[in-house]
Amino acid sequence: MIMALTPSGDSRLRVLQAVEDGWGAFCRAPWTFLLFQALAGLILLPFAALAAVGGARLAEVDELMAVHPAGAWVALLVGVIGYVIVALWTVVGLTRGAWLSLEGRKPCFADFTRWDRPASARLLGSLILLAILVAVAGAIAALIGAGLGMVNQALAVIPMIVVAVFFIWLLVTQKFLIQVALLGTSRATQTIGSGVNVVNPSWWMVLWLGIVEGIIHSIGALFSYGGLLVVVPLVLCISTAAFRQLFGAEDRTGLIGQG
Repeated sequence: MIMALTPSGDSRLRVLQAVEDGWGAFCRAPWTFLLFQALAGLILLPFAALAAVGGARLAEVDELMAVHPAGAWVALLVGVIGYVIVALWTVVGLTRGAWLSLEGRKPCFADFTRWDRPASARLLGSLILLAILVAVAGAIAALIGAGLGMVNQALAVIPMIVVAVFFIWLLVTQKFLIQVALLGTSRATQTIGSGVNVVNPSWWMVLWLGIVEGIIHSIGALFSYGGLLVVVPLVLCISTAAFRQLFGAEDRTGLIGQG
């Protein structure tokens, strides 16, 4: 039976070291990272546009009409499915490139573009599980809040505060969900538990890492799309470097060797 990952050894997070290692990894193959990121963006755009057009067309339909235009549904479904597949391919490729670069190797373009169906499925499954957990927690809080509101309106705020604290705690523990799903465990059902087990002892440092990455994102946003083109792979390299500190530098799923 495969269990969720647990902390091993002296797994302390050193944020500045992670930033330095991530920057070094990105600088090992900057043009390859940027070229792949640009290619992924170009492929994503048509699917995003298709989904937007389909969604807008459905929104325009008169609510009294029993049948929505089939073409709009097709456009929406194709756009969403295509976008998700390409997004998974992009994240898997960037993570593989970041890992290779952190290992001291210079990743080639083929390392980024290689399709890995099992890894993509694990990542998608992990994201869906996290979304379900968040939705269930939110629904429970809403129901409890509605019940307390019938007694006293002021009491309805309490569940919202509790669930807000829970969401912050949960999202920090899942900071490395991408890396755990792709490199840490071969079962999507173990990703959330692994994040909780390993991140909890270093929760405040992981929160600080998230703040630092948020600042980097803000700086990149000042330079519009060009800045974001650089920031996305850079931040992923930093997160992967931090993941290696907490979870170990072992590819447990064979992500690097597959293909």
